[in-house]
Amino acid sequence: MRGDKREYAGSFLFALNIFILFLLLFEDRLIVPLWLQPVGRMHPLVLHFPIVLLLLAMALEFFRDSTRFREQEFYKHFTATVLLAGVISAGISVIMGLFLSREEGYNDSLLAWHKWTGVSIFFISSFVYAYRNSEWYKPAVAKAAAVTTAICLLVAGHYGSVLTHGDNFIWQPVMANSSTVVSFEEAMVFDHVIKPIFEAKCLSCHNPDKLKGKLILTDSVSISKGGKTGKLFIAGKPEGSLLLRRIHLPHDNKKHMPPAGKTQLTPEELELLEVWIQQDAKFNVKVSSLPEEDSFRIRATVFLKPKEVKEEIFHFAAAEEQTIKNLNTNYRVVSPLSKESPALSVNIYNRDEYSSKTLSELKEVRRQIISLESGKMPVKDEDLKIIAGFENLRRLNLNFTEITGKGLEALVPLEHLENLSLSGTKVTYADLEHLLPDFKSLNTLAIWDTPLSTSEISELQKANRNVQLLGGFKDDGSHPIKLNTPGLKNKPVVFSDSLVLQLFHPVKGVEVRFTTDGTEPDSITSTVFNGETTLKASTTIKARAYKAGWLSSDVVSLDVYRCAHKPDSTILLTRLNRVHPANGALTFFDRQLGAFNANSPAWANNWAGFIRNDMELLLEFKTSRDVTSVALNTLIETETSIFPPASIEIWGGTSAGKLELISRQQTVLPKTYSKPFIKLVECEFKPHHVSYLKIIAKPVMKLPEWHRSKDKPALLLIDEIFIN
Repeated sequence: MRGDKREYAGSFLFALNIFILFLLLFEDRLIVPLWLQPVGRMHPLVLHFPIVLLLLAMALEFFRDSTRFREQEFYKHFTATVLLAGVISAGISVIMGLFLSREEGYNDSLLAWHKWTGVSIFFISSFVYAYRNSEWYKPAVAKAAAVTTAICLLVAGHYGSVLTHGDNFIWQPVMANSSTVVSFEEAMVFDHVIKPIFEAKCLSCHNPDKLKGKLILTDSVSISKGGKTGKLFIAGKPEGSLLLRRIHLPHDNKKHMPPAGKTQLTPEELELLEVWIQQDAKFNVKVSSLPEEDSFRIRATVFLKPKEVKEEIFHFAAAEEQTIKNLNTNYRVVSPLSKESPALSVNIYNRDEYSSKTLSELKEVRRQIISLESGKMPVKDEDLKIIAGFENLRRLNLNFTEITGKGLEALVPLEHLENLSLSGTKVTYADLEHLLPDFKSLNTLAIWDTPLSTSEISELQKANRNVQLLGGFKDDGSHPIKLNTPGLKNKPVVFSDSLVLQLFHPVKGVEVRFTTDGTEPDSITSTVFNGETTLKASTTIKARAYKAGWLSSDVVSLDVYRCAHKPDSTILLTRLNRVHPANGALTFFDRQLGAFNANSPAWANNWAGFIRNDMELLLEFKTSRDVTSVALNTLIETETSIFPPASIEIWGGTSAGKLELISRQQTVLPKTYSKPFIKLVECEFKPHHVSYLKIIAKPVMKLPEWHRSKDKPALLLIDEIFIN
């Protein structure tokens, strides 16, 4: 490197030292804006450059005074150049790491070790570069600095890998292979069946050292507790469980779990999780204590005593990469079985978008498809004729589709079909009695929740011993099922003038009754939803679903909001809390409502936070108008010190410099701990003609005596403001 360029680089290195020192001194006040967060997330990419360069530079520095290299000019210049490049890249990596550390989901202790060893590397190597030509910089000092830097590199790398991949990442494969094999008689439902699935597919991101989403999957207590987005599952209700919803998302969806690039769950593991949750998610129960015909026991038996499976070799060519890419849509995922395999798996989602065309479009890759997931889709008997053309199909999921036993005959020519799932369909004993022997390669048939009785399944099993029949839960009407709650079809739920109420329920033939006066709906006097109700004010709708032969649903509260006046200009006069910056002043009128968990990444942009300082918002209307109320939509979560505002002031006028107090209101504060809820805090007043409004919301400065954090300030969170 030429002298002038090295001089510029040296000046840049000095500036890096000052900037990093500044960041460390004021780290607690550091707020990383959304546009800068991607820079921080590049830290894992950039850090490999300083590691290699500094290791090389320190090795050269260690031997710089040996007789062989002492007088070589090239050696001196090359060492200095490599060291300078390594120190500068280390400084850039440290800055990115400090930005990344402001995000949540990291163990504080591990993060501190990783951060300070990384910072030490930068400062030590900067020191070496600055003073390596001084008279007092002797060989012993050079060697000590080189060894210290190398040790810091190893320590920082270790803690970085633990933060990224979880504790014991390096030795986990060896320890897993040497784990004790438990007998079937001693195997526990959770410890030996469910927990190993979490350990293999989830634990690298959800452990005490890496709290992604504040979720730990190492023990039953943490699993039951859930994470930032709430409970992981609802025992007995797989359809409402967050865990299964995330697993079933398309692989390219950022919320899909495990994330793209990680090892995915096998169909067998997914079935185990689904049945485990459906059967109330038992923890302290032995597998052998379950009834012999129990669905979970049957699946767990196979899981605990796996057969040796050789990798199958397929004798067909791979499909064109562009062809596969063209077949992927928002409701259909086509992906290779593995990196080198020509075989494809297909997952179909969104029953509203499904048609026979969804299957017929796959004809271009019909020879390559070996797995088809179409459960809960409106697949009909006619569609099975299309599926029959997928000549190499091994696994077919038709659970809860609209097929009947009569259409199954079309699948008989599939000579490679090994696993067939027909749970929740209308297949009967008569259908399967004569068809089963015709499926020559079939190993497993799932038929739980079908019209088949336990005795009929037993008869079929005796006659077809080469096929494992998975029976279990069956909705025969003897145990009424509770309906799930109705939903609100209106999107968005903030309107400016009026709103025609639209409620819906996924089960056909359901009657939805509702109220708008705060009372709970009943099956006799409450209004029956017919799509003819028009709302002209912010309203809480309470609804319940009814159907003959079913238990009525729980009552659900659904909120819609009216905002007649949207300002032309919004200026936030005070500073937002760094953890909840939301989208700045734009947050309050973007019609995007937050959820109960304000720390969830999915809702991070919806809650604007204030702590220790008031929220002051100045609004301008280019055309003056009459206003009669201002309402703030707030989150209240007493457990985490999130309280409503202590008071609200509304100022207004026709000039920004001449505002008068329109309304001042004290808020009723919580008196004890409660579940999180969202509350509309409204100020009503006589009509005022305004061009400007100033809204001041004062957070609670001292939490009450009953709170464990008494005398500390509360956090005020607001996602939307409604002006009428």
